[in-house]
Amino acid sequence: MAEHGRGDDQGAAGRGKKTGKNPTDRGKLGVKRSVLIDGRGVPIGVAVDGANVHDQKLVKETLDNIPVRRPRPTRRKRQHLCLDKGYVGKPIEQLARRRRYVPHVPAKDGSRPTKKHRNGKPRRWKVERTHSWLNRARRLLIRWEKKVANYLGFLHLQFAKVALRAIGVIG
Repeated sequence: MAEHGRGDDQGAAGRGKKTGKNPTDRGKLGVKRSVLIDGRGVPIGVAVDGANVHDQKLVKETLDNIPVRRPRPTRRKRQHLCLDKGYVGKPIEQLARRRRYVPHVPAKDGSRPTKKHRNGKPRRWKVERTHSWLNRARRLLIRWEKKVANYLGFLHLQFAKVALRAIGVIG
């Protein structure tokens, strides 16, 4: 199971590429992180762009940035992609199905889906927990790096810490 989330509106003091005016923070420059995690909360893919870029535009890049080859889904072992309400729409659903994911996007009207997760546990909290762990790195809260590669390097370093925490190696 993969879940997709975003870390909105991170500051961008460095003013490098892939920054944009933040619509919720008086037009200051900011960064948007789009993170794909596995079922345990381990980050496996990321895309970075300006804060003014819509979430749906980052999904393809995030799915393309998975560094390891994904196991082939079968009828018995389907792979799920859990998204939040910002991803409602046919283009994202078609993209997920083309990549052999079963998309799970809640309705925008607030109605509950008819099917529950097999053990009834919510899935979204893992994405929020992972973003919380990412935001503990003060270096990532405000983007001081002008080069995107440097920012991604620090992001991947924090991913390693999150992965170790998610599998129980560190506390």
